[in-house]
Amino acid sequence: MKRRLPVKIEPVVAPEIIESARQSLSMERPARAAKCVVCGDQASVDPTEQLCWVCRRLKISAWRDADHQLPAQE
Repeated sequence: MKRRLPVKIEPVVAPEIIESARQSLSMERPARAAKCVVCGDQASVDPTEQLCWVCRRLKISAWRDADHQLPAQE
C-alpha cells in the first residue's frame, strides 16, 4: 500500500487581488461612531441623542413607567 503524497493546493484568487480588496474595504469603512454617554457602547447616528440602542430602550421604558404613575399620584 502506497502513501499518498499531500496535494498542493494552489490559491484560487491571486494574493494581489485579495490585498487590493482588503485595502478598498478599509477605505470604505465609515468613521468611528459616537459612544453612548451612559454605557460607552457604540451609539446611534442621531447626534441629538447619543445613546446606544439598549440605553435608548431603557429611557423610553422609564418614560412609559413615569407616565403611568403620574395619574395615580394626583
